[in-house]
Amino acid sequence: MKYRQLGNSDLQISEIALGSWLTYGGAVERQQAEACVHKAFDVGINIIDTANVYGRGAAESLLGEVLQGVDRASYILATKVYFPMSDTDLGLSATQIHKQIDASLQRLRTDYVDLYQCHRYDVNTPLEETMTALTEVVRQGKARYIGFSEWSPAQIQAAINLPNVEKFISSQPQYSMLWRKPEAEVFPLCAENGIGQIVWSPLAQGVLTGKYKLGEAPPQDSRAANEKMNGFMRDLLDERVLKAVQNLKPIAQRLNISMAQLALAWVLQDQRVSAAIIGASRPEQVVDNAAASDVELSDEILREIEQVLTPAMPYATA
Repeated sequence: MKYRQLGNSDLQISEIALGSWLTYGGAVERQQAEACVHKAFDVGINIIDTANVYGRGAAESLLGEVLQGVDRASYILATKVYFPMSDTDLGLSATQIHKQIDASLQRLRTDYVDLYQCHRYDVNTPLEETMTALTEVVRQGKARYIGFSEWSPAQIQAAINLPNVEKFISSQPQYSMLWRKPEAEVFPLCAENGIGQIVWSPLAQGVLTGKYKLGEAPPQDSRAANEKMNGFMRDLLDERVLKAVQNLKPIAQRLNISMAQLALAWVLQDQRVSAAIIGASRPEQVVDNAAASDVELSDEILREIEQVLTPAMPYATA
Protein backbone atom coordinates (compact mmCIF):
# COMPACT_ATOMS: atom_id res chain seq x y z
CA MET A 1 0.00 0.00 0.00
CA LYS A 2 1.25 3.46 -0.90
CA TYR A 3 0.41 6.61 1.03
CA ARG A 4 -0.14 10.23 0.07
CA GLN A 5 -0.25 13.46 2.04
CA LEU A 6 -3.75 14.86 2.44
CA GLY A 7 -3.65 18.52 1.44
CA ASN A 8 -1.93 20.93 3.82
CA SER A 9 -2.10 18.52 6.74
CA ASP A 10 0.26 16.09 8.40
CA LEU A 11 -2.02 13.17 7.54
CA GLN A 12 -0.41 10.46 5.42
CA ILE A 13 -3.35 8.43 4.15
CA SER A 14 -3.47 5.17 2.24
CA GLU A 15 -4.32 5.51 -1.44
CA ILE A 16 -7.31 3.27 -0.81
CA ALA A 17 -9.79 4.30 1.90
CA LEU A 18 -12.51 2.12 3.38
CA GLY A 19 -15.98 3.66 3.23
CA SER A 20 -19.19 2.70 4.98
CA TRP A 21 -21.96 4.27 2.88
CA LEU A 22 -24.95 1.92 2.37
CA THR A 23 -23.04 -0.96 3.88
CA TYR A 24 -21.90 -1.02 7.50
CA GLY A 25 -24.73 -0.85 9.97
CA GLY A 26 -27.14 -1.40 7.09
CA ALA A 27 -27.05 -3.82 4.17
CA VAL A 28 -23.97 -5.73 5.34
CA GLU A 29 -24.11 -8.07 8.33
CA ARG A 30 -22.06 -7.16 11.40
CA GLN A 31 -19.69 -10.11 11.04
CA GLN A 32 -18.88 -9.26 7.42
CA ALA A 33 -18.41 -5.58 8.20
CA GLU A 34 -16.02 -6.39 11.03
CA ALA A 35 -14.05 -8.75 8.80
CA CYS A 36 -13.75 -6.04 6.14
CA VAL A 37 -12.45 -3.47 8.62
CA HIS A 38 -9.81 -5.81 10.00
CA LYS A 39 -8.78 -6.94 6.52
CA ALA A 40 -8.41 -3.29 5.55
CA PHE A 41 -5.89 -2.82 8.33
CA ASP A 42 -4.13 -6.03 7.28
CA VAL A 43 -3.53 -4.73 3.75
CA GLY A 44 -2.35 -1.29 4.85
CA ILE A 45 -5.50 0.81 4.58
CA ASN A 46 -5.30 3.39 7.37
CA ILE A 47 -8.29 5.66 6.71
CA ILE A 48 -11.95 4.87 7.37
CA ASP A 49 -14.63 7.20 6.07
CA THR A 50 -18.16 7.36 7.45
CA ALA A 51 -20.94 9.89 8.17
CA ASN A 52 -23.50 10.47 10.87
CA VAL A 53 -26.35 9.98 8.38
CA TYR A 54 -25.23 6.52 7.21
CA GLY A 55 -27.95 4.39 8.71
CA ARG A 56 -28.87 7.39 10.89
CA GLY A 57 -25.91 6.67 13.14
CA ALA A 58 -25.79 2.90 12.61
CA ALA A 59 -22.54 2.96 10.59
CA GLU A 60 -20.76 5.08 13.18
CA SER A 61 -22.04 2.88 16.00
CA LEU A 62 -20.87 -0.29 14.29
CA LEU A 63 -17.45 1.19 13.60
CA GLY A 64 -17.24 2.34 17.20
CA GLU A 65 -17.73 -1.26 18.31
CA VAL A 66 -15.42 -2.81 15.72
CA LEU A 67 -12.59 -0.37 16.40
CA GLN A 68 -12.51 -1.02 20.14
CA GLY A 69 -9.13 -2.42 21.04
CA VAL A 70 -7.42 -1.01 17.94
CA ASP A 71 -4.71 1.55 18.66
CA ARG A 72 -6.45 4.88 17.96
CA ALA A 73 -3.20 6.40 16.70
CA SER A 74 -2.85 3.67 14.06
CA TYR A 75 -5.74 4.76 11.84
CA ILE A 76 -7.36 7.91 10.50
CA LEU A 77 -11.08 8.36 11.11
CA ALA A 78 -13.26 10.66 9.02
CA THR A 79 -16.93 11.43 9.42
CA LYS A 80 -19.42 14.00 8.11
CA VAL A 81 -22.29 16.27 9.09
CA TYR A 82 -25.17 17.91 7.19
CA PHE A 83 -27.96 15.50 6.23
CA PRO A 84 -31.03 15.06 8.48
CA MET A 85 -30.63 12.99 11.60
CA SER A 86 -34.23 13.79 12.58
CA ASP A 87 -36.99 16.12 11.40
CA THR A 88 -35.28 18.99 13.17
CA ASP A 89 -31.61 17.98 13.24
CA LEU A 90 -30.00 18.87 9.93
CA GLY A 91 -27.69 21.36 8.27
CA LEU A 92 -24.52 23.18 9.23
CA SER A 93 -25.65 25.70 11.83
CA ALA A 94 -23.39 26.20 14.82
CA THR A 95 -25.92 24.43 17.00
CA GLN A 96 -26.03 21.41 14.73
CA ILE A 97 -22.28 21.16 14.23
CA HIS A 98 -21.64 21.13 17.97
CA LYS A 99 -24.51 18.74 18.66
CA GLN A 100 -23.62 16.33 15.86
CA ILE A 101 -19.88 16.16 16.50
CA ASP A 102 -20.59 15.16 20.10
CA ALA A 103 -23.10 12.53 18.97
CA SER A 104 -20.68 11.17 16.36
CA LEU A 105 -17.85 10.91 18.88
CA GLN A 106 -20.11 9.06 21.29
CA ARG A 107 -21.16 6.55 18.64
CA LEU A 108 -17.60 6.15 17.39
CA ARG A 109 -16.36 5.74 20.98
CA THR A 110 -13.48 8.12 20.49
CA ASP A 111 -12.41 11.54 21.77
CA TYR A 112 -11.71 12.95 18.31
CA VAL A 113 -11.98 12.38 14.60
CA ASP A 114 -9.07 13.13 12.31
CA LEU A 115 -11.28 14.69 9.66
CA TYR A 116 -14.70 16.32 10.08
CA GLN A 117 -16.41 17.00 6.76
CA CYS A 118 -19.39 19.07 5.63
CA HIS A 119 -21.40 16.46 3.73
CA ARG A 120 -22.89 19.16 1.48
CA TYR A 121 -23.15 22.97 1.49
CA ASP A 122 -25.86 24.47 3.68
CA VAL A 123 -27.56 27.31 1.80
CA ASN A 124 -29.70 28.07 4.86
CA THR A 125 -26.80 28.89 7.17
CA PRO A 126 -24.31 31.74 6.73
CA LEU A 127 -20.93 30.34 5.73
CA GLU A 128 -19.25 32.38 8.46
CA GLU A 129 -21.36 30.63 11.09
CA THR A 130 -20.49 27.20 9.72
CA MET A 131 -16.76 27.89 9.47
CA THR A 132 -16.62 29.49 12.93
CA ALA A 133 -18.32 26.44 14.46
CA LEU A 134 -15.96 24.07 12.64
CA THR A 135 -13.03 26.13 13.87
CA GLU A 136 -14.28 25.77 17.44
CA VAL A 137 -14.59 22.00 16.96
CA VAL A 138 -10.94 21.82 15.87
CA ARG A 139 -9.70 24.08 18.65
CA GLN A 140 -11.62 22.03 21.21
CA GLY A 141 -9.67 18.97 20.03
CA LYS A 142 -12.74 17.13 18.75
CA ALA A 143 -11.45 17.12 15.16
CA ARG A 144 -7.93 17.51 13.85
CA TYR A 145 -8.88 18.83 10.42
CA ILE A 146 -11.92 19.81 8.40
CA GLY A 147 -13.12 19.06 4.88
CA PHE A 148 -16.16 19.17 2.62
CA SER A 149 -17.98 17.00 0.11
CA GLU A 150 -19.53 18.15 -3.18
CA TRP A 151 -19.14 21.91 -2.77
CA SER A 152 -19.13 24.11 -5.86
CA PRO A 153 -16.01 26.07 -6.83
CA ALA A 154 -17.71 29.31 -5.71
CA GLN A 155 -18.56 27.82 -2.32
CA ILE A 156 -15.02 26.48 -1.89
CA GLN A 157 -13.53 29.86 -2.80
CA ALA A 158 -15.80 31.67 -0.37
CA ALA A 159 -14.55 29.46 2.46
CA ILE A 160 -10.94 29.98 1.41
CA ASN A 161 -11.45 33.73 1.53
CA LEU A 162 -12.75 33.82 5.11
CA PRO A 163 -10.19 35.12 7.64
CA ASN A 164 -9.47 33.77 11.11
CA VAL A 165 -11.00 30.32 10.59
CA GLU A 166 -9.58 26.84 10.15
CA LYS A 167 -8.87 25.99 6.52
CA PHE A 168 -10.21 22.98 4.69
CA ILE A 169 -7.63 20.33 3.86
CA SER A 170 -9.85 17.84 2.01
CA SER A 171 -12.53 17.62 -0.65
CA GLN A 172 -14.70 14.55 -1.24
CA PRO A 173 -16.19 14.61 -4.74
CA GLN A 174 -17.60 11.84 -6.86
CA TYR A 175 -14.90 10.85 -9.37
CA SER A 176 -14.31 7.90 -11.66
CA MET A 177 -13.50 6.97 -15.22
CA LEU A 178 -17.17 7.63 -15.97
CA TRP A 179 -17.66 10.80 -13.88
CA ARG A 180 -14.98 13.45 -14.34
CA LYS A 181 -16.73 16.71 -13.53
CA PRO A 182 -14.33 17.70 -10.69
CA GLU A 183 -11.38 17.82 -13.11
CA ALA A 184 -12.54 21.09 -14.67
CA GLU A 185 -12.62 23.42 -11.67
CA VAL A 186 -12.68 21.67 -8.29
CA PHE A 187 -9.37 19.83 -8.66
CA PRO A 188 -7.36 22.88 -9.83
CA LEU A 189 -8.87 25.23 -7.23
CA CYS A 190 -8.22 22.78 -4.43
CA ALA A 191 -4.68 22.03 -5.59
CA GLU A 192 -3.87 25.76 -5.50
CA ASN A 193 -5.09 25.97 -1.91
CA GLY A 194 -3.68 22.86 -0.24
CA ILE A 195 -6.88 20.83 -0.37
CA GLY A 196 -6.52 17.12 -1.21
CA GLN A 197 -9.13 14.88 -2.83
CA ILE A 198 -10.64 11.79 -1.20
CA VAL A 199 -12.92 10.63 -4.00
CA TRP A 200 -16.08 8.57 -3.67
CA SER A 201 -17.62 6.08 -6.09
CA PRO A 202 -14.36 5.45 -8.00
CA LEU A 203 -15.93 2.19 -9.25
CA ALA A 204 -19.10 4.02 -10.37
CA GLN A 205 -21.31 2.12 -7.91
CA GLY A 206 -19.64 -1.12 -8.97
CA VAL A 207 -20.36 -0.71 -12.69
CA LEU A 208 -16.63 -0.46 -13.48
CA THR A 209 -16.02 -3.90 -12.01
CA GLY A 210 -17.71 -5.32 -15.11
CA LYS A 211 -20.18 -7.38 -13.08
CA TYR A 212 -23.20 -5.91 -14.88
CA LYS A 213 -23.73 -7.27 -18.38
CA LEU A 214 -26.05 -6.37 -21.23
CA GLY A 215 -29.24 -8.40 -21.23
CA GLU A 216 -28.52 -10.06 -17.89
CA ALA A 217 -30.11 -9.49 -14.50
CA PRO A 218 -27.74 -8.01 -11.91
CA PRO A 219 -26.01 -10.58 -9.67
CA GLN A 220 -28.20 -11.25 -6.63
CA ASP A 221 -25.53 -10.08 -4.19
CA SER A 222 -24.79 -6.87 -6.09
CA ARG A 223 -25.65 -3.26 -5.29
CA ALA A 224 -27.89 -2.97 -8.36
CA ALA A 225 -30.03 -5.88 -7.15
CA ASN A 226 -30.46 -4.38 -3.67
CA GLU A 227 -33.41 -2.00 -3.39
CA LYS A 228 -31.75 -0.31 -0.40
CA MET A 229 -28.59 0.44 -2.36
CA ASN A 230 -29.37 0.97 -6.05
CA GLY A 231 -31.04 4.37 -6.03
CA PHE A 232 -28.10 6.12 -7.69
CA MET A 233 -27.45 3.57 -10.41
CA ARG A 234 -30.10 3.95 -13.11
CA ASP A 235 -28.09 5.95 -15.67
CA LEU A 236 -24.91 4.03 -14.97
CA LEU A 237 -26.72 0.89 -16.17
CA ASP A 238 -27.38 2.44 -19.59
CA GLU A 239 -26.66 -0.19 -22.26
CA ARG A 240 -24.09 2.06 -23.96
CA VAL A 241 -22.20 2.43 -20.69
CA LEU A 242 -22.31 -1.29 -19.95
CA LYS A 243 -21.05 -2.09 -23.46
CA ALA A 244 -18.12 0.30 -23.12
CA VAL A 245 -17.21 -1.09 -19.70
CA GLN A 246 -17.17 -4.63 -21.09
CA ASN A 247 -14.71 -3.40 -23.71
CA LEU A 248 -12.31 -2.49 -20.91
CA LYS A 249 -11.96 -6.14 -19.93
CA PRO A 250 -9.27 -7.00 -22.52
CA ILE A 251 -7.14 -4.13 -21.18
CA ALA A 252 -7.38 -5.42 -17.62
CA GLN A 253 -6.67 -8.97 -18.78
CA ARG A 254 -3.52 -7.88 -20.63
CA LEU A 255 -2.30 -6.17 -17.48
CA ASN A 256 -3.25 -9.22 -15.38
CA ILE A 257 -5.34 -7.10 -13.03
CA SER A 258 -9.02 -7.03 -12.09
CA MET A 259 -11.44 -4.52 -13.56
CA ALA A 260 -11.74 -2.89 -10.13
CA GLN A 261 -7.97 -2.49 -9.95
CA LEU A 262 -7.95 -0.89 -13.41
CA ALA A 263 -10.63 1.63 -12.40
CA LEU A 264 -8.96 2.48 -9.09
CA ALA A 265 -5.52 2.79 -10.67
CA TRP A 266 -7.01 5.16 -13.25
CA VAL A 267 -8.33 7.42 -10.46
CA LEU A 268 -5.02 7.30 -8.60
CA GLN A 269 -2.94 8.24 -11.62
CA ASP A 270 -4.05 11.82 -10.92
CA GLN A 271 -1.68 12.99 -8.19
CA ARG A 272 -4.28 15.47 -6.96
CA VAL A 273 -6.24 12.48 -5.66
CA SER A 274 -5.04 11.55 -2.18
CA ALA A 275 -7.24 8.46 -1.84
CA ALA A 276 -10.12 6.57 -3.44
CA ILE A 277 -12.91 5.33 -1.17
CA ILE A 278 -14.04 1.75 -1.68
CA GLY A 279 -17.14 0.07 -0.30
CA ALA A 280 -16.73 -3.60 0.48
CA SER A 281 -19.09 -6.27 1.76
CA ARG A 282 -16.52 -9.09 1.73
CA PRO A 283 -12.86 -9.13 2.87
CA GLU A 284 -11.70 -10.47 -0.50
CA GLN A 285 -13.04 -7.30 -2.13
CA VAL A 286 -10.88 -5.26 0.22
CA VAL A 287 -7.80 -7.27 -0.76
CA ASP A 288 -8.50 -6.95 -4.48
CA ASN A 289 -9.19 -3.22 -4.31
CA ALA A 290 -6.19 -2.47 -2.11
CA ALA A 291 -3.88 -4.07 -4.68
CA ALA A 292 -4.69 -1.20 -7.07
CA SER A 293 -2.24 0.94 -5.11
CA ASP A 294 0.61 -0.97 -6.78
CA VAL A 295 -0.74 -0.64 -10.34
CA GLU A 296 0.75 1.94 -12.69
CA LEU A 297 -0.92 2.68 -16.02
CA SER A 298 1.19 3.74 -18.99
CA ASP A 299 0.25 6.65 -21.24
CA GLU A 300 -0.59 4.11 -23.94
CA ILE A 301 -3.02 2.29 -21.65
CA LEU A 302 -4.62 5.59 -20.60
CA ARG A 303 -5.15 6.52 -24.25
CA GLU A 304 -6.70 3.13 -24.94
CA ILE A 305 -9.09 3.57 -22.01
CA GLU A 306 -10.13 6.94 -23.45
CA GLN A 307 -10.89 5.42 -26.82
CA VAL A 308 -13.09 2.77 -25.22
CA LEU A 309 -15.03 5.05 -22.87
CA THR A 310 -15.43 8.26 -24.87
CA PRO A 311 -18.54 7.07 -26.78
CA ALA A 312 -20.30 6.22 -23.50
CA MET A 313 -19.38 9.31 -21.49
CA PRO A 314 -22.49 11.41 -22.33
CA TYR A 315 -24.74 8.66 -20.92
CA ALA A 316 -22.87 7.93 -17.70
CA THR A 317 -24.62 10.52 -15.55
CA ALA A 318 -25.21 9.92 -11.86
